[in-house]
Amino acid sequence: AEAGIVDLHGHTVGWFRLAGGDSHGAIGAGEGQTITTLIRRAIDAGVPVVGVLDTGGADVREGVASLHAWGTVARALTQASGVVPVCLVVSGAAVSGPALLLGLADIVVATAATVAYVSGPASVEEMTGRTVSREDLGGVGVHTGRSGVAHLVAADEEEALELVADVLGFLPPNVAELAPVWPTEDPAERPCYRAAAIVPANPNQPYDVRELVADVVDEGDLLELRPGYGAALVTALARIDGRPVGIVANQPLHLAGTLDIEASRKGARFVRWCDAFGLPLVTFVDTPGFLPGVEQEWRGMIRHGAELAFAYALATVPRLCVVVRKAYGGAYIVMDAKGMGNDLCVAWPGAELAVMGAAGAVAILNRRELSADPGCRAALEAEYQARHCTPRVALERGYVDRLVEPHETRAVLARGLRALAAKREKLPHRKHENTPL
Repeated sequence: AEAGIVDLHGHTVGWFRLAGGDSHGAIGAGEGQTITTLIRRAIDAGVPVVGVLDTGGADVREGVASLHAWGTVARALTQASGVVPVCLVVSGAAVSGPALLLGLADIVVATAATVAYVSGPASVEEMTGRTVSREDLGGVGVHTGRSGVAHLVAADEEEALELVADVLGFLPPNVAELAPVWPTEDPAERPCYRAAAIVPANPNQPYDVRELVADVVDEGDLLELRPGYGAALVTALARIDGRPVGIVANQPLHLAGTLDIEASRKGARFVRWCDAFGLPLVTFVDTPGFLPGVEQEWRGMIRHGAELAFAYALATVPRLCVVVRKAYGGAYIVMDAKGMGNDLCVAWPGAELAVMGAAGAVAILNRRELSADPGCRAALEAEYQARHCTPRVALERGYVDRLVEPHETRAVLARGLRALAAKREKLPHRKHENTPL
């Protein structure tokens, strides 16, 4: 293993490489000690940890000592979590136990050559009888889509390290420092006419929320993380008025913006990470609810939906929420509603905040009327829509702080971020919370 404190595209980082060699980058006692020492040095120096992995796993020639070695690395990475950013690049294979190190990192960048798994094709075939290739089991496509292990994808190691540097540009080097504020020529008060025009008048018509967000943030610069996993929710890094922020937004292009298990877990992990390193959270809400389905419920939608609520409720960074269109049911709450403790909640005039949409509500509330006269459905839905699916009710009750015209969104968020720049919250004394994993 190679290790040292180096400069990475303008960022001082604790860097290590576990790759190649006669043992195919396997972790033995020596490699484990080198990497563990490097991580601890990085923590002491207050600089990010960046590692490059191409490893065949624990070194079988060293027996149990090699297992102990990757265990010490795992413990060191855990100690770095929330103290300094941890970014890992997979330049080739990452297999067996050491592959679990990827799950401990804040950011994982996969390359075209990435193959990562805990149990290989031979083990899978022996235990299940299914024949599978290395790429189908743990190739880059698997980890950008199905597993969500990879946050970003690069063609090769050089491009991957450039992406790591891009991510680090949004973050402080350690938990004791603030994220850098970058000068921008994009006026904070710039009207967002493009964002205003993107959302269709028909509330059931989809649109790409990334285009909306890009018009709100500085110079349209949006670094999306894990775009292929949990695609019903967009998580990204951006800047508003020069201040780095974490963006969380429902994506109406995918599952109509409903929250499924993958989207909930993706959002929860991102919120916790942003909170750990002091990045304000800006949430754009347009969701008709949680994704219904037997499989979702059997797989634990209750637990995983609670992860997102838990993450927001614990976050102490400035939290700003924009209700763009639909905000229905429990999904509205877990998308950082006022009840979750956000600092500023604004809504566009056409937003709909309600327990459910008019069609569903009328079907429940007006069963007798509909049975007697099915033709009255349209009138009943219009009445419910006008009375309940409006942001003014939420505004009157303090669940929304103010209504804003769509083109004012950037200016309102920039002012909010400036006002909340000195926000500090005191946490209750406890050993640690019990996250609903």
